[in-house]
Amino acid sequence: MADRSLRGIRLGAQSLQSEEGVVFHERAQHTYTCTACDRDTTLTFAADAELPEAWECRYCGAEALRRVGDQTVSVDHSGDKTPRSHWDMLLERRTLPELEELLEERLALLRERRGTAAPNADKISA
Repeated sequence: MADRSLRGIRLGAQSLQSEEGVVFHERAQHTYTCTACDRDTTLTFAADAELPEAWECRYCGAEALRRVGDQTVSVDHSGDKTPRSHWDMLLERRTLPELEELLEERLALLRERRGTAAPNADKISA
């Protein structure tokens, strides 16, 4: 077993590559100020990168706006869509009476499988 072991190198501990001849890309730091907790976050981007106007605050999760000098950049949210819930999408496909009818069908099927009658069946149909 000793003749098969690798000597003189620790596997995984050191890289065999060197940084010789590597040219790093120019970088620039930009500051974002949180609108809720008023804390600053400094991020490093490539010098020629397109900068986002807003970033998520690392402390509270609110929106942090990019600061240029002493001013923060304003962000236009007029084109943002409001998120739709599953219920909103369901109501786009079905009406409330259709949904109530489907619910009654599914409940009747479940009760039939379990072998139980509908509780107060005469009150439901009345």
